[in-house]
Amino acid sequence: MAAPRSCGLWRSCCRGWSRAAAGGCGLPRFHRSRPGATLSARSLSQEKRAAETHFGFETVSEEEKGGKVYQVFESVAKKYDVMNDMMSLGIHRAWKDLLLKKMHPLPGTQLLDVAGGTGDIAFRFLRYVQAQHQRKRKRQLRAQQNLSWEEIAKKYQHEEDPLGGSLVIVCDINREMLKVGQQKALDQGHTAGLAWVLGDAEELPFDDDKFDVYTIAFGIRNVTHIDRALQEAHRVLKPGGRFLCLEFSQVNDPLISRLYDLYSFQVIPVIGEVIAGDWKSYQYLVESIRKFPNQEEFKEMIEAAGFQKVTYESLTSGIVAIHSGFKL
Repeated sequence: MAAPRSCGLWRSCCRGWSRAAAGGCGLPRFHRSRPGATLSARSLSQEKRAAETHFGFETVSEEEKGGKVYQVFESVAKKYDVMNDMMSLGIHRAWKDLLLKKMHPLPGTQLLDVAGGTGDIAFRFLRYVQAQHQRKRKRQLRAQQNLSWEEIAKKYQHEEDPLGGSLVIVCDINREMLKVGQQKALDQGHTAGLAWVLGDAEELPFDDDKFDVYTIAFGIRNVTHIDRALQEAHRVLKPGGRFLCLEFSQVNDPLISRLYDLYSFQVIPVIGEVIAGDWKSYQYLVESIRKFPNQEEFKEMIEAAGFQKVTYESLTSGIVAIHSGFKL
């Protein structure tokens, strides 16, 4: 989720994770082709178009979109999980489980989950690697048949890290979404192997070559410059690291597409009004899905960012897709 950046906010909130900024927070400049040259009406028109983007079906400036998206998720944060269940009839849980199965993280994996404020992917990751680590420990103990039960019990008692060194950092630009995720972590007992960072997908506050896996689930369509977010994903991944994106996509069945459109535009905003008291935010979320590139177009964007072996799998007739790529 992209929003206007504030240098002061980043330095105070992300100290310890940030890298040196290449430049300040100055105003954008016009670059002239030669000294004394003036911009023609056509050039000004091109600059204007270049600075425009979409907010749902509405055309807005790039700066304006960041603020509007921030307000949407600030508004829906407290009801976000309930609304996900209502809108998808709970199917989003199965989609996220499939994302983890595709990732298949091993103990020791370093994961960056971007736009993951409420923690759904992070918590699944922690449970998955903990289960993997426990299975590994059991196999090791079974292989040591000569140990007494006292020695086996002692090994379990002295197990220091149930995650096997794994770590997930949840990075989100929206404070309210992070607050919801942190509270959920406390409620579910997730304390080890988890960190929360306030940061922008387009300018991640992390060093190069830092993570084994980068995930972003239902977040990249809200970023103002998707290409920049993809380039940042590539930068922070280690060589051999994997990019995984779960996002709404293009339905490939005409009949299901018509039914999906009817449900999306006629039902989801009403549910948003009834459950969260917010029609407009859910109207935007529906519209943003329709403006997002289809499966093949997004695959090409991922490849353009430098990823290789890029593939995708459409789920539920293409309502969502999981895209995968590697930094090689």
